Amino acid sequence: MADHGIKGKTVLIAGGAKNLGGLLARDLAQHGAKAVAIHYNSASARAAAETTVAAIEAAGAQACAFQADLTSAAAMEKLFADAKAAMGSIDIAVNTVGKVLKKPMVEIGEAEFDEMSAVNSKTAFFFLKEAGKHVSDNGKVCTLVTSLLGAFTPFYASYAGTKAPVEHYTRAASKEFGGRGISVTAIGPGPMDTPFFYPAEGADAVAYHKTAAALSPFSKTGLTDIEDIVPWIRFLVSEGWWMTGQTILVNGGYTTK
Repeated sequence: MADHGIKGKTVLIAGGAKNLGGLLARDLAQHGAKAVAIHYNSASARAAAETTVAAIEAAGAQACAFQADLTSAAAMEKLFADAKAAMGSIDIAVNTVGKVLKKPMVEIGEAEFDEMSAVNSKTAFFFLKEAGKHVSDNGKVCTLVTSLLGAFTPFYASYAGTKAPVEHYTRAASKEFGGRGISVTAIGPGPMDTPFFYPAEGADAVAYHKTAAALSPFSKTGLTDIEDIVPWIRFLVSEGWWMTGQTILVNGGYTTK
């Protein structure tokens, strides 16, 4: 019977230098991962990546970091190849990469749309493609999407709209990779208390989001905290492996399908 724990496993996290990805990298190392490879997008995140690498190593795991713009298939191929060469295998692959834009549809230019599509949809597709080629048998794959996939809202068409295809990519990948025992999931947090959230929102919108979830009064920020999402990802890439092909919204009662 396959081992579905974290202990002794190798992990690749795209967007793993800081915020949710960084916390996840630390958490999986603390739960016994043998090695964790993290990706970061630009030189501005290098210091955060180095700090996360040090924290992973302090937890007793091997760590390595790779910089890449993952909006090209070639860059994604190289990331998986480099991570596999460094760790020997990839048992768990998690993609936290994403970009937010809050803007009326009539104001979104073609270049803006193309960038959103590249970061949120194209990157997710080629991440899953490479995971299908490189993740070990009985491995686990998880992609971050958004709880806005369950919302009826204006201004997020290019964000939720370019995350929406990941639901089908996830279903298709789960069927295509399931014969090797690989589970594939997507997880949609509510608005998260990270530096990515606040620049897109005005004060009124921030105040609304901090009260919109059923459990908002019991959150330290009123928003979805990254500490609330990490245990769900850890579960999905370990004992929760029987859940596959699904998009799970984890948001304290912010939205539902």
